[in-house]
Amino acid sequence: MSAHDFSNLHSDKSVSIRQGQNKALFFFFKRIFDLLCCVLFLPILLLSGLVLLCLNPFFNKGKLIFVQTRMGQNCEPFQAYKFRTMSEEKEATRGSDGPLEADRITLLGSKLRKLRIDELPQILNVWRGEMSMIGPRPDYFQYAAHYIESVPGYSDRHIIRPGISGLAQTQVGYVQSIAGTKLKVSADLEYIQNLGFLQEIRIVWQTIVVICMRAGT
Repeated sequence: MSAHDFSNLHSDKSVSIRQGQNKALFFFFKRIFDLLCCVLFLPILLLSGLVLLCLNPFFNKGKLIFVQTRMGQNCEPFQAYKFRTMSEEKEATRGSDGPLEADRITLLGSKLRKLRIDELPQILNVWRGEMSMIGPRPDYFQYAAHYIESVPGYSDRHIIRPGISGLAQTQVGYVQSIAGTKLKVSADLEYIQNLGFLQEIRIVWQTIVVICMRAGT
């Protein structure tokens, strides 16, 4: 199967997914890797924060940090942190199946997205054990609740910690519809079925390639 072809995968893989929970050694070293990455990226996070504190009043007026409730492991909510890239609004107006509100992305925000700098504050979520460096990307909680009802297998992707990057992010990319979400879920379930060190290394490398190519949205 092509690395980019998830269309013929099914979402009824709960047996194989449950088997992934028994990989205690893998998850132990995965957690060590997460903590090491947090230590490595903390100086970059602090430096980026200081720079953005100076730039935001001119190019991205408003709060520096964007906090959003997302669905984490076992479908539990948690507060995810990002550098804000969009103009502020009092409440969400975009639906779960709606397109990205590109008109709200600021000039500075678009640069942060392309370089994935906006994701840096999520190392705090990784440190706290709410996320991993690699895993299924967590969705806004209200959208995720809708997807559980409308996308087969969606809840299964939450048996492990969500990640800053993952197989779906590197192979499928940003999705904006139910059809796209189904494709993302299939990729996430494929990732969970094949949990292992080689897959982690491959996704880390692919993430680096994506960032270097500035293929963000």
